[in-house]
Amino acid sequence: MLEKILILDFGSQYTQLIARRVRELNVYCEIIPYNKNIELDGSIRGIILSGSPFSVTDEKALHIDLYFLKHCPVLGVCYGAQYLAQAFGGKVQPSKKREYGKANLTNLAQDSLLEGITTDSQVWMSHSDTITQLPAGFELLASTNSIEVAAYKKKDAPVYGLQFHPEVTHSLDGKKVLENFVLHIAKCKADWSPASFLELTISNLRQQIGSEKVLMGLSGGVDSTVAASILQEAIGEQLICFFINNGLLRKNEYEEVLDAYKTINLNVVGVDASEEFLSQLQGVSDPEQKRKIIGRVFIEIFEREAKQLSGIQWLGQGTIYPDVIESVSVHGPSVTIKSHHNVGGLPEKLQLKIVEPLRMLFKDEVRKVGAALNIPTAILNRHPFPGPGLAIRILGEITREKVALLQEADALFINALKTHGLYEQVWQAGVILLPVQSVGVMGDERTYEKAVALRCVNSIDGMTAEWSPLPHEFLAHVSSIIINSIKGINRVVYDISTKPPATIEWE
Repeated sequence: MLEKILILDFGSQYTQLIARRVRELNVYCEIIPYNKNIELDGSIRGIILSGSPFSVTDEKALHIDLYFLKHCPVLGVCYGAQYLAQAFGGKVQPSKKREYGKANLTNLAQDSLLEGITTDSQVWMSHSDTITQLPAGFELLASTNSIEVAAYKKKDAPVYGLQFHPEVTHSLDGKKVLENFVLHIAKCKADWSPASFLELTISNLRQQIGSEKVLMGLSGGVDSTVAASILQEAIGEQLICFFINNGLLRKNEYEEVLDAYKTINLNVVGVDASEEFLSQLQGVSDPEQKRKIIGRVFIEIFEREAKQLSGIQWLGQGTIYPDVIESVSVHGPSVTIKSHHNVGGLPEKLQLKIVEPLRMLFKDEVRKVGAALNIPTAILNRHPFPGPGLAIRILGEITREKVALLQEADALFINALKTHGLYEQVWQAGVILLPVQSVGVMGDERTYEKAVALRCVNSIDGMTAEWSPLPHEFLAHVSSIIINSIKGINRVVYDISTKPPATIEWE
C-alpha cells in the first residue's frame, strides 16, 4: 500500500506548494478539499491542514470534523493552526495589524518538529488573525518578535500548529520543519521516486487495460509524450497515437516531432489537417472564437480518424495533477475542477473510457519520470506551447502569410536562445505578431511593415510568471537578425509584463 501525506485544502494560494515540498522529500502527497470525506486506512501517515483566505473568527469560516486526530499526526499551517487552537478552546483574535512578510523565530523549545532549526531562523508570515491564547493541554514551541504563538503542539498527541508558512522559500528552514513532520513524526519511508512511480503505474495500467486498445492524441509536448511512453511500456502495440498538424505549429515542427517519436518507438500516425484548420479560421479575429474553432475542428478530425480504427476502448490523456486538483472556492464550500484543454467532449463522442497515467504528477515530476524512461532531453526540456498554437500569437485575423511570417520570426528567436545557451534557462518563449504596422528605414527606402513582440518568461507551473531579464546584447542580436532576415517585419519589441496582471500569451 502506497503511504502518503494528505493535505486538506482550505483555499490557500500555497496549498500546491506544500504538496510539492512534501514530494521533494520522496513522499507521496495528495490534496483534497477540506470538506471531503477521508477514508482512513494505513496509507495515510499524516494530515496537513492548509491556510485559507477566510478567518476562523468569521461567520463564514470553513469547519471540519477533527475525528482524524486520533488516527495520525496532524500539522496545521496558518488558518489550519488557528482552527486547531480555536477548536480545542484557545483564543484567536484579529491582529492589530496584518503580519505579512519576513519574521524571525524566537523562544524555540526543544521538540522534534523544530529539530535542527536555529534561533532567529527567518520565516514567512501572511495572516490577519493571531492566536492570543493556547488551549489547555498545549505548549508553545516558538514565537517571533511580533507574535507570541508562531508554533505549538498538543502535549499528549502529535498535533502541531505553525502560524508561518514553511512551504515558501522565504522560510529558510521551512523544508527542514516539513521534513521533521513528514519523516520523523509521521514516520514516512521516503521511498516514492520516479522509478517506484513507474513500476506501480505500469503494473496498474496492465491490470486496468488488459488486452484492450488505447488511442491517444499527442501534442509534441512533455506531458502527452511521457504519458504515451508509459502506456507504451505497459501495453506495447495496443497503443495507437495521433499527431495532428493544425497548420499553426512552429516552423518544421510537424516533421520534427514525428521524427522524434520514431526515436522512442511510439506508434504515431501523423495527420496533416492544416488546410482544414486554416480555412475554418479565415476572417476570424476574436481570440475566444479562434480557440473554439480550433477545438471543434480538432475533435471533428480526431473523431473522423478514430472511426477508421477498430477495437479502441480507451482514450489516453496527458492530464497532470494541477488539472485535476479539486480547489476550494473562496466564496463557499463548492469545488471546481479544471477541465482538460485538449480533448473536451471526445470521450463522450467516441464512447471511450479514459486513462490518465500522469494524473497524480506535477510538471517537474513528469520530467523526472520522462528521464527515467530515457526520453530524449530535446523533448523533455521543450517549452510549453499553447494548444491553439500560433493562432493566439497572431493578434487579429489569421492568414497563411501571417503564419509563415511568424514561424520564421519564432524560429530565429528560439534558435538564438538555444545557440546562446539560454533556452533551458527560461520556462517559455515565443514571438507575437502584432496587428500594427510601423514606419522604418532600410537603406534609402522608407518601409511600412509589421512589428513583433518577443515574450520570454520564467515560471514553475504557469500560474504565475516573471519576465525573463535576457541580456540586452542578446535582444539586440535577435532584433537585428529578425529585421534583416524577414521581409515584412521592421520592428521588434520585448514584453516585460509579469503574470499577473498580464497573461503569458497575448490572447
